[in-house]
Amino acid sequence: MTGGAAPDAGTTLVVIDMQHIFGDPGSAWRAPRFDQVVAPIRDLASAYAPRVTFTRFVAPAAPQGAWRDYYRQWPFALQPPDAPVYDLVPEFAPGAGVTVDATTFSKWGPDLAARVGGGTMVLAGVSTDCCVLSTALAAADAGVPVRVVAEACAGVDDDSHAKALDVMALYGPLIQVIDLDRALALAGQATGTGTAP
Repeated sequence: MTGGAAPDAGTTLVVIDMQHIFGDPGSAWRAPRFDQVVAPIRDLASAYAPRVTFTRFVAPAAPQGAWRDYYRQWPFALQPPDAPVYDLVPEFAPGAGVTVDATTFSKWGPDLAARVGGGTMVLAGVSTDCCVLSTALAAADAGVPVRVVAEACAGVDDDSHAKALDVMALYGPLIQVIDLDRALALAGQATGTGTAP
């Protein structure tokens, strides 16, 4: 994890994997609507600052277990964490601040838990049907209130995106799928500038 100290309990925005490997044209892992979620995520990051944590999916140095078969299928991704494909896209890299890296789809673990503290986690990013979903379920199991911002997530395709949102909604009230306006309202609670409806 890079960045500053953990925040107090409140509402924290967690932006999942807005990286070149998921956004660049020609990448085998590109989320087709990646570009469409950049603006909503920028709005959220501005509203939640400084309570924002970005995550990065990175390949392990030596895949273990079922991950060996996974990377046999996707050998292009077996690159070190500092490879350009794993960088955040330029819209976020300069001011990303705290960044949590993980070699798993779920980014929930001690580092991210320390960032969220005892508060609510608002999720955005890619892909809805993989890393966002995995992170949301793991955090919910840990007792964290999770709010997934539908318009600020992108899946491998529209159908998978919609299905993943539907699955996460089944976990209510632990997980709630919310719209961008509701997420921006929650930002007032996070920063102390207002109260969410």
